[in-house]
Amino acid sequence: MRGLSVVLSCLISMPLAPLAEAQAGPKLSLVVVEGEGAIHNVRQRTVRPPAVQVEDENHQPIAGAAVLFTLPDQGVGGAFAGGAHTLTVMSDQAGRAVARGFRPNSIEGEYPIHVSASYRNQTADAVISQSNVLPAGAAAAGGGRTGRLIAVLAVGVAAMVGGVYATTRSGQASPVNTSTTIAAGTAAVGAPR
Repeated sequence: MRGLSVVLSCLISMPLAPLAEAQAGPKLSLVVVEGEGAIHNVRQRTVRPPAVQVEDENHQPIAGAAVLFTLPDQGVGGAFAGGAHTLTVMSDQAGRAVARGFRPNSIEGEYPIHVSASYRNQTADAVISQSNVLPAGAAAAGGGRTGRLIAVLAVGVAAMVGGVYATTRSGQASPVNTSTTIAAGTAAVGAPR
């Protein structure tokens, strides 16, 4: 009986932390393998999706970890498929998790993509920094349909002002028709008649 009490007192005095760690699983770390510092041209749709690798304390890949990618809810950033701002992916056999379906929005600036992994009661976090930019010359070129409409309106206003000026300079008593025709989507401007 005395031997049993010695064994029990030894077991009771053992620290429980190592036992709890063994049950919790390996310590996790996240390594960013794709997307850090990426600069996205907001006019193009080609994007290299952000990716991380989940590893244990010995730098061995961990398969089956849940990896959550989180984008800003508003402002500069983007969205995943369906307009979602979060995406959960399971790490593959190589420990990799890729945020496929990511699309940057059209707002310029820097933004973080927060990444969190969990596996057997262990977690790890990382941040992937990216930027959205408007390509050089895009603003000067008029910016697509809006820029063309502004150019057409400017030409139309110039034609109207020119026609009124000619009428005033000529001194004619009868008004000159200064109507201007502007067709949306084309650069057709009618001259004064």
